[in-house]
Amino acid sequence: MADINELIQVRREKMQKLIDNGVHVHPERYERTHSIKEARGLEDGTKNVSIAGRVMSKRKLGKISFLDLQDLEGHLQLCIKRDDLGEENYKFLHETVDIGDFIGVKGDIFTTQAGEKSLQVYEYIFLGKALRPLPEKFHGLTDIEAVYRERHLDLIMNEETRKRFILRTKFIKLMREFLDNHGFLEVDTPALQNSASGATAKPFITHHNALDMDVYLRISPELTLKKLIVGGFTNVYEIARDFRNEGMDANHLQDFTMVEGYSAYWCYKDNMKFIREMVIYILDKLFDGNLNIQIGDQLIDFGGEWEAVSFRDLLLKDCGIDIDKFETAESLLAEIKNKGIKLEADNLENLGRGNLIDALYKKVSRPKIINPTYLIKHPIDLSPLARSNDENPAVTDRFQLVVNGQEIINGYSELVDCDEQERRLIEQSKLKANGDEEAMSIDNEYIRAMQYGMPPISGWGLGIDRFLQFLTNSDNIRDVVLYPLMRPRGTEEE
Repeated sequence: MADINELIQVRREKMQKLIDNGVHVHPERYERTHSIKEARGLEDGTKNVSIAGRVMSKRKLGKISFLDLQDLEGHLQLCIKRDDLGEENYKFLHETVDIGDFIGVKGDIFTTQAGEKSLQVYEYIFLGKALRPLPEKFHGLTDIEAVYRERHLDLIMNEETRKRFILRTKFIKLMREFLDNHGFLEVDTPALQNSASGATAKPFITHHNALDMDVYLRISPELTLKKLIVGGFTNVYEIARDFRNEGMDANHLQDFTMVEGYSAYWCYKDNMKFIREMVIYILDKLFDGNLNIQIGDQLIDFGGEWEAVSFRDLLLKDCGIDIDKFETAESLLAEIKNKGIKLEADNLENLGRGNLIDALYKKVSRPKIINPTYLIKHPIDLSPLARSNDENPAVTDRFQLVVNGQEIINGYSELVDCDEQERRLIEQSKLKANGDEEAMSIDNEYIRAMQYGMPPISGWGLGIDRFLQFLTNSDNIRDVVLYPLMRPRGTEEE
């Protein structure tokens, strides 16, 4: 097998030959009449069709050649005859055009005797040279590190990857469409913040040189969006890039995309109904009316009823621990150990009661939830920004949508009592000071904003990456992120 540098050199020589023959190897533009997908839908006999794309295969059979041209959403066979191009042009094409190069072609649509929609080419133009050869087509691109590091190469070689990321774009578009049509206004809020609040998570810290101070990459836009409700917004949302400096696994990334929405005058039950309508609307459009989604061996029906189950009842059923009977983290941890349950956390002794309950739930209950299920009545320790339930102040008016063992959407009735909010955030700050890295910091600017008065509010957040991981049956959340962060490539090439 030839050395990669030798292959690159051969292609450079071909590019030089193009230049020597007066070919502009980096042309300004090319006028297309159709995308390749559109061209495939044209009737036979359609003339003067101009398309462009990447050459993915090339076969020469004497006086006739067949090339496969590809763009993001399709491919089309090109039929090129020596008599149509002329002998010199035909020979020059084969001497200079490699698999991976971009070309533009003009010709007429027809279907071969084998039933293959094709374009009979009578004119072509060179549009771009690929100096690096593509992976061998039969095997495609399967190395996981290469897939994530060079997503562009993955997109070239794998049709399923192209479909997956087109689906992601359509998903976000449909979500915006639904929210916009229901009176929500989209906003942008800062990613650099003075405090790490809005969720229980370990933040990234960076330094702002101009102001000479440390700042945090936001772990959530929540508090900023709720300040907008104070300012007069009624229904507001943001599609936000968030950052949490925590462990990486198949379902978690340190930087991820969330959409969060907040509505004045709503409670969490209003949002549970609204979220169901939104999810069904999106899936109906994405899958042409099919609400039964096949995920591995599971057929999940989004069109049916979505069960609601309390945190306490779920844990009682799955591990026999009644969390209401353990008022401190120490007593709860002792009971967990007594039951022989091993939690996946490095700092168990430092966790507050809320985060300990959450770790227990993720171990014994969440993997068992398959069909769309609302988890409700979260302990107040676990929800420092949620409103206490009027009948039982020890739990909050909160919900999580869990599907196929994954938390897809989190929402609640917001806490709007500024004094109670300040008290809870102070408690969170104490937990952080005692070693709970996922506890929140106090945000005095948010408390100050709350003191101007807040109406009843309900909000929710949806992890776009996680939802797409579920919809596409992807093993790893990085499969639905275009360029997940990787360690720098080694200095040695390949």
